[in-house]
Amino acid sequence: MKYSRLIAGTMTWGIWGKALQKTEIIDLMGHCIENGITTFDHADIYGGYTTESDFGKAFKDSGIDRTSIELISKCGIQYLSDNRNNSVKHYNYSKDYIIWSAENSLNLLNSDYLDLLLLHRPSPLMQPEEIAEAISNLKSRGLIKSFGVSNFTASQMALINKYSTIDVNQIEFSLTQHSAMHDGILDHMMTNTVTPMAWSPLGSVFREDTEQNRRIHKQLGALLEKYNASEDQLLLAWILKHPSLIHPVIGTTTKKRITDAANAINIELELEDWFKILVACQGHKVP
Repeated sequence: MKYSRLIAGTMTWGIWGKALQKTEIIDLMGHCIENGITTFDHADIYGGYTTESDFGKAFKDSGIDRTSIELISKCGIQYLSDNRNNSVKHYNYSKDYIIWSAENSLNLLNSDYLDLLLLHRPSPLMQPEEIAEAISNLKSRGLIKSFGVSNFTASQMALINKYSTIDVNQIEFSLTQHSAMHDGILDHMMTNTVTPMAWSPLGSVFREDTEQNRRIHKQLGALLEKYNASEDQLLLAWILKHPSLIHPVIGTTTKKRITDAANAINIELELEDWFKILVACQGHKVP
């Protein structure tokens, strides 16, 4: 397995969230690694193009062996920020920009290579041949080990995959956002040996007080004692049971929640319990 089963998402490590100081980032990285979470997920835009730099400065001083962790970054979104001269949010997947963006991320992260580079979101103007030239350049120079996409549909993956091998698609996936099980995205990934990663794996369960979420909490509550688990652990276990081997990207910076998430890997939901949780979400039995 190229990546840890759970992945640490860094979006809220910087100024878009907890604004962690260098010593706190070093400490949090160490805690993740102690719990078997060795893959760290970045994007150039996080923190308005500042979080990679914050992480990289901490990593440089951490003493952590680069070969013991995996670094992911994403490029393509042109975000409105004081750190970029953009007049509108847009996407750029020109060859020169992809190469420059990967090189810039490596410089900020204080790393010689990325384990994985993702195209952050699909663009209506992306040209698969030009993208392929950029990825080939980066791979031949040893700057990236693998290539993938994020938030791409099955047809968009097929378009890019015609010229460049896609190893990963990072999508929104959770109990409350599980459309990828029905719209062909996960089927496509399983057919083409593409690793799924899931951002926002807890969905809206703890964010919104809705009739749907009340049903979910009731069903999860009925299973807590059986599995000696918390609700968030059961939500992760529900994702982990899918045969596509989805890698949840967890965004918490709280140590206990990281430890709890790591322990969810050991929870094997029984078949009927998995469907009970699905039915609670949908509000009706399966067809």
